[in-house]
Amino acid sequence: MTQDVGFNDALDRPLNLGAQDAEDLQVISSLTQDAVLTVDDLKWSRAERQVVFLLKRFRWEDVELAKQQGRDPERVQSLLVIQNATRLASQGIDRKQADVVLSLMSLEFSGAEDGVGDLILTFSGDGALKVQVDGLDVALRDVTRPYVAPSKQVPNHDA
Repeated sequence: MTQDVGFNDALDRPLNLGAQDAEDLQVISSLTQDAVLTVDDLKWSRAERQVVFLLKRFRWEDVELAKQQGRDPERVQSLLVIQNATRLASQGIDRKQADVVLSLMSLEFSGAEDGVGDLILTFSGDGALKVQVDGLDVALRDVTRPYVAPSKQVPNHDA
């Protein structure tokens, strides 16, 4: 009998995940919630049909173990790569202000089963990016070792 993989199976390894449908994207969305980046950490290449984000991702997968072990919560630098991008639009984000800090809240896909549609990245403060894709192909890959979150706090969304 096989068993599903759980968070604990990868705690000491960098994440390297892909999404090619809306269900897979929900996993990446949950793992990137509260990731922070600056506008300058966003690269859009029309020629490569790719949008790349360098995120300081909160390690949600490690929160419970960190509590049990009395450790502070961690962040890790990660690349979020969106392939097959045909257009990038923004709302409430001035892409000319390179040092503005954005906090990612969610990723959602709206489109056809073949992956053609819009990928919406929603940020705190009513900012959003819409990436039109002609095939959903998103990757999340940790690129550094985890480090103690500067705030030493777990993000809290209670009003």
